Amino acid sequence: MRESTDMDFKIESQFKFLGDQEKAVKELSQGIKEGLNEQTLLGVTGSGKTFTMAGIIEKVNKPTLVLAHNKTLAAQLCSEFKSFFPKNSVEYFVSYYDYYRPEAYIAATDTYIEKDSAINDEIDKLRHSATSSLIERSDVIVVASVSCIYNLGNPHDYRQMTLSMRPGMNKARDEVIAKLVELQYMRSETLERAKFRVRGDVIDIFPAESSGKAIRVEFFGDEIESIFEINSLTGEIISQLLHAAVYPASHYIVPHYKIKESLIKIESEMLKQIEYFKNLEKFAEANRIEQRTRYDMEMLEEIGFCKGIENYSRVLAGLEPGTPPFTLFDFFPKDFLMFVDESHVTLPQVHAMHAGDRSRKTNLVEYGFRLPSARDNRPLTYEEFYKKISQVIFVSATPGDFELQTSSKVVEQIIRPTGLIDPKITVLPIDGKSQIKAPENYKGQISDLLERIKCCTSKKERVLITTLTKKMAEDLTSFFENKGIKVRYMHSDVETIERMEIIKKLRLGEIDVLVGINLLREGLDIPEVSLVAILDADKEGFLRTHRTLIQTIGRAARNVNGEAIMYADVITGSMERAIDETLRRRKIQEDYNIKHSITPKSVKKDIFDVLEIAIKEPKIKLQNISSNAEKRSLIKLLTSKMKESAKKLDFETAAALRDEINKLKKNNDEKIL
Repeated sequence: MRESTDMDFKIESQFKFLGDQEKAVKELSQGIKEGLNEQTLLGVTGSGKTFTMAGIIEKVNKPTLVLAHNKTLAAQLCSEFKSFFPKNSVEYFVSYYDYYRPEAYIAATDTYIEKDSAINDEIDKLRHSATSSLIERSDVIVVASVSCIYNLGNPHDYRQMTLSMRPGMNKARDEVIAKLVELQYMRSETLERAKFRVRGDVIDIFPAESSGKAIRVEFFGDEIESIFEINSLTGEIISQLLHAAVYPASHYIVPHYKIKESLIKIESEMLKQIEYFKNLEKFAEANRIEQRTRYDMEMLEEIGFCKGIENYSRVLAGLEPGTPPFTLFDFFPKDFLMFVDESHVTLPQVHAMHAGDRSRKTNLVEYGFRLPSARDNRPLTYEEFYKKISQVIFVSATPGDFELQTSSKVVEQIIRPTGLIDPKITVLPIDGKSQIKAPENYKGQISDLLERIKCCTSKKERVLITTLTKKMAEDLTSFFENKGIKVRYMHSDVETIERMEIIKKLRLGEIDVLVGINLLREGLDIPEVSLVAILDADKEGFLRTHRTLIQTIGRAARNVNGEAIMYADVITGSMERAIDETLRRRKIQEDYNIKHSITPKSVKKDIFDVLEIAIKEPKIKLQNISSNAEKRSLIKLLTSKMKESAKKLDFETAAALRDEINKLKKNNDEKIL
């Protein structure tokens, strides 16, 4: 829809590079320019790593992919980058499913589970916006979740199928209509995304990637007379265009001549699979694969699309068996820059995704639900993913061994703009039998912790406590409640909607203590927390590695009085490494503050009241529902609010509302979304 644009990245922000940020930008940018393939930014919590990434992007001026490990983190990063680069293209690319249940077959119970999903139209639009921007311009930042390693369709076909129009072009109205249908746009009297409207010699088109703006094409005979950008709701003309590009409504678009060629290959593969099953006397499987495949072939031939078209993507793309699928990476130029945010979490996620998908697809193939080529509709393997990368910067407070070993340069960002230093760490015995020396009059970890909680609450500060089990979290909460402490627990059994409310209450002071397990390790940005207590700190394992301990300690790093207490019988290797690293960072931070006469200040952060409308109002109504009509009315209200939250990229609230909708539908014996 836009003219092709080439601009330099330019930060527009009131923030200045402080502390280690300027040094990190300079060193990592230089590494990119020198051709280093792997580098690491080791940035402590609260040191402004996103602003540093923005500085590097501005310096090296390359199309950039920022990889995050979940939608919520990706949305936060995208918002920050948009504020830093208001004149450049900052895009958001995550899975477009509000709800997704993959196709599967469970042999043990002979249960076939059909694919079921609810696609978020707003996210689908943003995905198209990302790919179209990558085609049109070079100043593009795409913030993506790990779902970007899944099959996306052939970018060459996507480009080739684009409808390009200019005033004066010899192109008849009916020719444009036929092309729009081929691009999988639907004709409609109402103008909505990926639809077009025809009124005499005027066609209004709402592009798949557009936000509220449509294209009006006016014809004179067999010639395009003029093109306008219009408001899709009011029809008001916004501007006149010298060029308009309409991209396909689906990333899986395939030219008609390729479909004809592919149908021959699909039929050949089907016949081989039928013969294979019959030789094994699996006649039910042979019949099943024939019926399903022939139906899909008819749909492809008639309309160029079928349900589950992605399962034929390798054949439609003309690729050989086992060839890596096309993904978002293939829409980038070869020389692009990549950041892997929270790399210690994100890279293991990428590692794990292929194996689970392969197991599910193998079952579908073996029992005649899909052709063997469906196995190639998959995420990239880790090796394939890594080959797609040109230059990468790993970003983490606790980078993994892989990042540290492969990086040509590791740049530390230890100094925080606020002057805050890492929390003080104290190790105390669990009880009197511990090898760790107890202070005088020490009565054990629970009594000690109770006194420390009272001290914090008297100063209006909050406490986080981490345990190893759900039962211990619940028992400890009950104990402190009986002692008059305002405390709650939070673990995986607590629904998303309630977790958000608990965190809000903790920040407001309605709760003073939060007890949890792994949920407290990352992502909790609560400046009011001055004390983090780690129970059973010496129990080696996933929850007590040195990296996990450093992340946990970091939850108290946004408060000037931040402190971490480890309760243990012995000091393990993980504890020792975490303590040594924290002390090293503290020393650097303290020396910097003394040298520059900086007085640390606690982080100030607004408490956003995002839950009032979306959650409290429906909860009141839920108590008074007495009829199916009222339930349907509430489901409609919640669905509207869910979509509104998703549009604002507030996916935690959207997911919470979806859970409420599903509960209502279960109680009403309706199909879950």
